[in-house]
Amino acid sequence: MKTLFEQMGGTYTIQGDYRLPNLSLPTEETRPIGVWGQRRLRYLKQHHKVLYYNLLTSGKLHSHLADTEEQAQELFFRLVRELAEKKSITEQLKATNQIKWGQDMNSIREQAIEAVNAEIIFL
Repeated sequence: MKTLFEQMGGTYTIQGDYRLPNLSLPTEETRPIGVWGQRRLRYLKQHHKVLYYNLLTSGKLHSHLADTEEQAQELFFRLVRELAEKKSITEQLKATNQIKWGQDMNSIREQAIEAVNAEIIFL
């Protein structure tokens, strides 16, 4: 007599006295995951374990991380561009005073990173 699992097409592997079901996770798309996706993954593992395991077992974790990566990159670059325009940080400043330009751009990047973390990564 077949089990319900076998009736639905499942198979078992016998190891010793045990019959273990042959299970595998669904295949996921392969899009790149960069620093933002890795931050989101680390955050989910540490602070939202239920959501992490739900995404993992449903086969949606990689696509969630890839979507997060894309959204975070877009927001980061947009914020850097807008803040640089707002503070009048131009290529001319870069040509005339590289140290000031570098300091200002580093400050803007840090502000953008904090905003991306708050709005996308740590939700």
